[in-house]
Amino acid sequence: MSKSALVIGGGIAGIQASLDLADRGIHVYLVDKDPTIGGVMCRLDKTFPTNDCSACILSPKMADCAGHPNIDVLTYHEVQKVEGEAGDFKVTVLKKARYVNPKECTGCGDCLAKCPVKNIPDKYEFGLVNRKAIYIPHAQAVPRVAIIDAERCNMIQKGKCGLCAKNCGKGAIHYDDKDELITIEVGSIIAAPGFQVWNAQQATEYGYGRFQNVVTAIEYERLMCASGPHRGHIVVPSNGEDPKKIAYIQCCGSRSERTGWKKYCSSVCCMYAVKQAMITKEHGDLQEDIFFMDIRSYGKEFEAYIHRGEREYGINMHRAARVSNIEEDPETKKLLVNYTDKAGEPVTDEFDMVVLSVGLVPPEGAQEFADMLGIELNEYGFCKTSVYHPLETTRPGIFVTGAFAAPKDIPTSVAEACGSAAKAGAWIVDKDFTPCAPKVYPPEKDVEGKEPRIGVWVCHCGINIGSVVDVPAVTEYAKTLPNVVLAQESQYACAQDCLEAISAAIQEHDLNRVVVASCTPRTHEPLFREACRNGGLNKYLYNMANIRDQCSWIHMHEHEAATNKAKDLLRMSIAKARLLEPLVGAEIPVTNAAAVIGGGITGMSAALDIAAQGYPVHLVERENELGGYARNFRFKQDGVDVQEFLADLIKKVNENDLITVHLGATVKDIPGYVGNFKLQLEGEPEYPVGAVLFAVGASAYEPTEYNFGKDPKVITQTVAEKKIQDGSFDGKDVVFIQCVGSRNDKVAYCSRVCCAQSCREAIEIKMANPMANVTIIHKDIRTYAFREELYLRACQMGVKFLRYNEGEPLPDYDGNAVKVFDATLGADVEIPVDTLVLAAGIAPDRENKENLAKMVKVPISKDG
Repeated sequence: MSKSALVIGGGIAGIQASLDLADRGIHVYLVDKDPTIGGVMCRLDKTFPTNDCSACILSPKMADCAGHPNIDVLTYHEVQKVEGEAGDFKVTVLKKARYVNPKECTGCGDCLAKCPVKNIPDKYEFGLVNRKAIYIPHAQAVPRVAIIDAERCNMIQKGKCGLCAKNCGKGAIHYDDKDELITIEVGSIIAAPGFQVWNAQQATEYGYGRFQNVVTAIEYERLMCASGPHRGHIVVPSNGEDPKKIAYIQCCGSRSERTGWKKYCSSVCCMYAVKQAMITKEHGDLQEDIFFMDIRSYGKEFEAYIHRGEREYGINMHRAARVSNIEEDPETKKLLVNYTDKAGEPVTDEFDMVVLSVGLVPPEGAQEFADMLGIELNEYGFCKTSVYHPLETTRPGIFVTGAFAAPKDIPTSVAEACGSAAKAGAWIVDKDFTPCAPKVYPPEKDVEGKEPRIGVWVCHCGINIGSVVDVPAVTEYAKTLPNVVLAQESQYACAQDCLEAISAAIQEHDLNRVVVASCTPRTHEPLFREACRNGGLNKYLYNMANIRDQCSWIHMHEHEAATNKAKDLLRMSIAKARLLEPLVGAEIPVTNAAAVIGGGITGMSAALDIAAQGYPVHLVERENELGGYARNFRFKQDGVDVQEFLADLIKKVNENDLITVHLGATVKDIPGYVGNFKLQLEGEPEYPVGAVLFAVGASAYEPTEYNFGKDPKVITQTVAEKKIQDGSFDGKDVVFIQCVGSRNDKVAYCSRVCCAQSCREAIEIKMANPMANVTIIHKDIRTYAFREELYLRACQMGVKFLRYNEGEPLPDYDGNAVKVFDATLGADVEIPVDTLVLAAGIAPDRENKENLAKMVKVPISKDG
């Protein structure tokens, strides 16, 4: 059995999976067909729902991959063949010729200056700018190594030129480089090839490719981005001026049965459109309009993010509006957007730019990729998985993560990457497993009794800092401060080349303190401490000045004041650095056991995955049986009965010798610290554990609305599902009301599952009685990703969907009918009802969660 793992795809999901495996002591091959890792995320400006800088989140992880002793980063490689079986795969990989030796290239860029071939569309910038025949993909590329486009290189094609080689002081350029096949052996594989965006030229009515000022959302990200072609200054493509009006058109390429379009929802477009509109507003005062059918803000803190965009940023949201077509004024190049308003009247509005929110589609060559791996794809061309095993492909030992499984956002991709790493690791870690040897660092220099010699790096962070703070002035100021022997500015301090420069400078300038003025230590402190260790300096002789969060972000319109404050923050950080003393970390033993609190599907699945890696698990459930809320589900998923799956899962847990189940148990306390906790249960002995996983779930909201509990006609979705399944449901005039207990002033979040469940139940009702009148009253239908199929099927079966808007009176029920204002008709409608089904949201068990949170001293969100 091989003790290595293969991760295919170097986007955020592949990177996270690689790091998790490598931190476990497993050797990882991270293969990416592009010249650098980072995927799509490294091209984004910000991420929702926090508006964090995308590069600031991703760059440390990219650098961690590059510097991790257990990870071989194989960029510009492609997997050609996979043979063998789980635990013992033999993989053939094509190492493509890049004509530049990565071990010799320093990424200085001198070779680029002399290249005469200039007008090649830059793939990284989506063709918005050009590059040369020899190029470095982008400023934060990992590895930061040049590459030659052989098809465009005069020397390779014609034997004439050679200027880049003459200008390379390291002799790193080799025109005779050849492709090479290499073979690796791995125990498991994670497929994370990502996605591509839908080709917007298929939406001919929107003029993409014909009208210069119509751009796709991914192109707009580059226009917004600090590292983009305009350094974050958003301009109208046709004239270079600042835009005054921008329209964002949703569902471009998604949620349609038109030829070439996709039936599914791409899950991320609503959120990224609001994000783009919010960030654009920070660049200047302008009008922004978003045209959409349903806003699908179903994730954690997503709903609050949408409200913030509307209420704080003044973004105009056009609900249930699908733009029919766009015209261009041939003289001004302004765009005329034709759409239908709430009243059903045709409207034409003029905009400077239109951004098309294009959907996500499977990566290019997905079928060939799947055939090579020996796995299946689903009907939409994404990796085939199941509801019950969303990270497992159809071939044992090969797992999937990220958007190759289904359209999804970054937080979900990262979470799933951790899960896929756990599953992939289980095929490698056994009783004979020996972790890879730990990284060896150079000896630490002795600083005792020596005068502080401080090195300072001030980061531009693209324009996150540099557009507000005068970074050169701050750098010059640092040079005047006592004990500062080196002060430099950096475009991206967290980029691999700068981290290596910091390590080298410690040796070259005999530095014994390091200060970096950049963004937050929450994400970047470990990265710079690692650079210090690589340079032979104790990692605690490092200090950080947060001139992004504490300065440029909150003083973005006060440049002089922000610069002065940055100087103050840096001066204080340097003063503290003078007083720093080296510290020595001590190793302590770790308890090789885990506790999982909560015995539902999530808790049981987690317990089994932990046990699969050889660790004992204490599974704690406060009820007298396992299963959690899933015991209430009756409908089949992927053709498998939920109760059958649940029974099988419980059986596996009970039969696993490494899992100890505690039923009817109450957690008394969990004292201790990382690696050494004490699980204390009422009436039981104390159990030492090294890690604690909470999977306590939630419960259904108990409605107080619509006379629930008093009128027998009024039931919840859970009761309706049971009645439908056992044949006792006899409703003929059925009305569903969505968002009961969710998306209101008291409970702001969306409960995620209610819309799809109502569609399922409506379909079952119509299948049993095609003459039944079924109406779903909603604010938005949130059947994201492949759940859109349920929405489409319900519509085709005659289920009526009636929208009411926020701010309008809630549906009113008098015992015989539901009265509601129909936003589409613009009038009140009355619907006879003999069964009223309330889509009650998910409610957290606040008291239980707050008690558990206090035990382990962690916060809970405002939503509980």
